[in-house]
Amino acid sequence: MDKNELAEQLKYSSSEWLYVVTWNNLLKQLFCPFEVAVLDSVGPLKKGQIAQVQQVKVTMELKTVFVIDGRAYYYYHFQIIVD
Repeated sequence: MDKNELAEQLKYSSSEWLYVVTWNNLLKQLFCPFEVAVLDSVGPLKKGQIAQVQQVKVTMELKTVFVIDGRAYYYYHFQIIVD
């Protein structure tokens, strides 16, 4: 994917919110900051810890990244906590 294609995709997204599908098939919009549980120890974050996602970003490969305490982590290290 080149930069123009990425820019086209990103104009429909925001770093301030994320849509998730809940366990009972409801579409829910989460606004930053939202909470996640750490599944794997990564960087200074320890497994089982609760963290706050300040922004949601996307890599050039369209992988979702969560910004926590100013550091970027791939989404798959976390479980989103939905009320």
